[in-house]
Amino acid sequence: MNGRSGNRPPARVIFLAGAALVCAALLAALGIWQVQRLQWKLDLIARVEARVNAEPVAAPGPSGWNAISPASHEYLRVHLHGRFLHDKEALVQAVTDLDGGYWVVTPLVTDDGFTVLVNRGFVTPQFRDPATRAEGAPEGEATVTGLLRMSEPGGGFLRHNDPQNDRWFSRDVAAIATARGLQDTAPYFVDADATPNAGGWPRGGLTRITFSNSHLVYALTWFALMGMALAAAWYVLHEWRRRELKAPRPPDGGTQGDE
Repeated sequence: MNGRSGNRPPARVIFLAGAALVCAALLAALGIWQVQRLQWKLDLIARVEARVNAEPVAAPGPSGWNAISPASHEYLRVHLHGRFLHDKEALVQAVTDLDGGYWVVTPLVTDDGFTVLVNRGFVTPQFRDPATRAEGAPEGEATVTGLLRMSEPGGGFLRHNDPQNDRWFSRDVAAIATARGLQDTAPYFVDADATPNAGGWPRGGLTRITFSNSHLVYALTWFALMGMALAAAWYVLHEWRRRELKAPRPPDGGTQGDE
């Protein structure tokens, strides 16, 4: 029997249209997921901005270390009071707006007895040797205000920390604490603020707070592709229907009569 208007589409048409509809459903799910990610990212940015601009609070002590997480503590503005162990500082390779050089990461033993690694700021290669910036290494009691940061284990991009040779490419709290023989060390470090150090080095306050936020672009892309998939399904069915309507109909009775 020839296909006619009102007949069920052939298997080939059903398959193509169905595949397009399945693709559209998957693309819609991806678009919705990106919208949800966009809302999450906007909430995260708002929380971080609130932390950065809030009054500083005491840096978490041992009783609160288990509760520390990026979602709740990253970029929290904190203050510390204690004594620096300048002889145990570590230099971590860095690239900043001031060019390439090093972060000066120095342990600070707090008045409460625990230790926090403090990124006191950036130095250029000519100030790598502590003797060249002795004026900026205060003895005795010190107060630090800055941003709580999460540890950066492992190293940098395609570069691994090498504790044996004292080469550091990331601020890996646990590894630096072990290499320096530190005890009761917090699982985070603190980026010192821009309060000037004597002699001008190291220079703090260079924390970059940036968040990639392309979720809206991704969502629009997925929804656009979903629209294309729906259009493909419509086209397959429409083209089949058009051909059905144009197909010649047999005479009444379903058979051709003899001439």
